[in-house]
Amino acid sequence: MKKLIIQIPCYNEEETLPKTFVDLPKQIEGIDEIEYLIINDGSIDRTVEVARELGIQHIVNFKKNKGLARAFMAGLDACLHLNADIIVNTDADNQYCGADIEKLVQPILQGKADLVIGERPIDEIEHFSWRKKKLQHIGSWIVQIASNSNIPDSTSGFRAMSREAALRMNVINEQTYTLETIIQAGRSKTAMTFVPIRTNPQTRESRLFKSIRSYVKRSSTVIIRSFMMYKPLRFFGLLGAIFFFLGVCLGIRFLFFLLLNNGGGHIQSLILASIFIIIGTLVCIISLLADLIGANRKLLEDIQYRIRKMEINLNNHG
Repeated sequence: MKKLIIQIPCYNEEETLPKTFVDLPKQIEGIDEIEYLIINDGSIDRTVEVARELGIQHIVNFKKNKGLARAFMAGLDACLHLNADIIVNTDADNQYCGADIEKLVQPILQGKADLVIGERPIDEIEHFSWRKKKLQHIGSWIVQIASNSNIPDSTSGFRAMSREAALRMNVINEQTYTLETIIQAGRSKTAMTFVPIRTNPQTRESRLFKSIRSYVKRSSTVIIRSFMMYKPLRFFGLLGAIFFFLGVCLGIRFLFFLLLNNGGGHIQSLILASIFIIIGTLVCIISLLADLIGANRKLLEDIQYRIRKMEINLNNHG
């Protein structure tokens, strides 16, 4: 028996939720049971009432808006407790073509992947400006490097995950889950892949990012923070090496002038070289400490995974 739960984070989506729900598949070959779940992220309209009228079986309620990342994780937790074998996440604004969920779950059903990302045709989306398209490609390229993956559309929220992948997933930032989960999955060696999907015409403006500037700022923050958390030795080690290299270059410059009997006029270079070398050494030491903390985090994540798995198994068999 394979059970699929399609989760939909919602915030004031009474107008778009019916279109999104109607577009979702009601049966998929290889799936025995499909259920639907919405995460009401503090909506102040009729989102919950509309969901009930549509016959959506499961509703997770937040009394206050907590943000997309928390809504996503709350949905995963609920789906796991409902004994889902596969979980699909989609947006309530009907951005993604619901029929493509069948394509999303196939790599999981075939045992080829635990996390599948829907790749949007970025360059063909009409309401994306030229600048946003380029930033999407650049951001995805950076995430590919940070996660050692080949996912071409890292900001896509249209994704499927196996039970095992959902059990190991953990989002720290409060803004969005898309980038961090890919970096985290890459670090934990989770089998990832992507499939091309279609998108529907825009129904409303994005509520997550109000401007290109906001998009760049938030995405950059998430990527840098994730890189620091999941690859601290490489991040801080590279930063320390840059400072150390600059210090050595300035030191060589001072020695060059010293050999020309003109060192007295370049004491500033010697002082700056010393400062850079000290900073570089300290940052390299910090990288080692951060790597040790990262090792402890891996142990804690493994413990969390085991406890979560035991808790959910007891709940489903209790």
